[in-house]
Amino acid sequence: MIAVDAQRLLGRIRELGAVGRDGEGRLTRLAASDTDRQGRDLFVGWLRQAGLDVAIDRIGNIFGIWQSAGNAGKAPLLIGSHIDTVIDAGIYDGCYGVLAGLEVIESLKASGLSPSRPLAVAAFTNEEGVRFSPDMMGSLVLAGGVDVEAALAAVGTDGSTLGQELARIGYAGDREPGFLKPHLYVELHIEQGPVLEREGIPIGAVETLQGISWQRITLDGVANHAGTTPMSMRCDAGYAAARVVTFLHDLAGASNAPTVATVGTMRLEPNAINVIPSRAVFTVDLRDPDEQRLQAQEAALAAFLERLAAEGITVSVERLARFEPVIFDGQVVELIEAAARKRGLASRRMTSGAGHDAQMIACIAPAAMIFVPSAGGISHSPREHTEDAELVAGANILLDVVAELAELEG
Repeated sequence: MIAVDAQRLLGRIRELGAVGRDGEGRLTRLAASDTDRQGRDLFVGWLRQAGLDVAIDRIGNIFGIWQSAGNAGKAPLLIGSHIDTVIDAGIYDGCYGVLAGLEVIESLKASGLSPSRPLAVAAFTNEEGVRFSPDMMGSLVLAGGVDVEAALAAVGTDGSTLGQELARIGYAGDREPGFLKPHLYVELHIEQGPVLEREGIPIGAVETLQGISWQRITLDGVANHAGTTPMSMRCDAGYAAARVVTFLHDLAGASNAPTVATVGTMRLEPNAINVIPSRAVFTVDLRDPDEQRLQAQEAALAAFLERLAAEGITVSVERLARFEPVIFDGQVVELIEAAARKRGLASRRMTSGAGHDAQMIACIAPAAMIFVPSAGGISHSPREHTEDAELVAGANILLDVVAELAELEG
């Protein structure tokens, strides 16, 4: 049975994980930043060492392609994820899937077998969405979900423009997004949740991905003196915002479904200890794997905001992102389960609570995901951790699934 080179895979994960450290050791590689360029340069170097053709599209997505005269012209089997990070990140999120994808291709090349169609590994641009919005941008553009010109015009949190930043770091590619149309896509990822570790199961066969609804809500009230204004005479935007937070928490908590609701950012104005807030601006993140339930949660929030408006609060809602739930390809999910059985590993079917590039690619090609455990369910943190043996096991499952799908020939 073919297996990945465990030491090469683990060594690369750690080497890439050292790129982008600040003076205090914190890892940050925001999209199209100088540290992102350093990570990209390292990855491209590995692609070339592996003898792969390197292609970069205009949104900055990087592809390493293995093709031969016998399969040239066929749509490739695509593997991948991302190498940009959040602020003060761990080393596995996204990077594991990209480097395992490269390792799978190298291991198959070394086996002497050849696939019936090209294999390609991708590192997608701006999956995290920390510096530029929306997140999962590179795969979204590839899938035709947003126009490349609009994406390149995105203004970052630091006032920079994505297109200019990609050009500055040398990754404004010359290929049109979509030049590579995948036959099928498989993404390996750490779970970023506690389920696999809690149940002692090493492999997750991801069959669905939650729908995501992001909104920014602005509530306007009336600023006034905190000491002289009676409680009955206040139009307090801060209190109204607190009521929304409590409403959402109770709404999701009362559901017998895996609905989750989060208010992740909030800003009060004028933000003074002795002034009743005149404005509250906050974000709402709603997620559910069922589209009808997600719509019901959105409708419930809208109705609650109408109640606040009737009480004198001015309400403004901005839609930031909206993605419907994704059902991954059933045959590929079954292949993941079968591969785990052949390796003597337990597996379970799962829903992804986080967004991934796979949800975008699923719009244009069959797709599925493989999860490995995350210690403590922690991610987007320097405490993010997966055991080496679990990382290698997941890469070998990816290898087996790709080998089956690629119809290797001697």
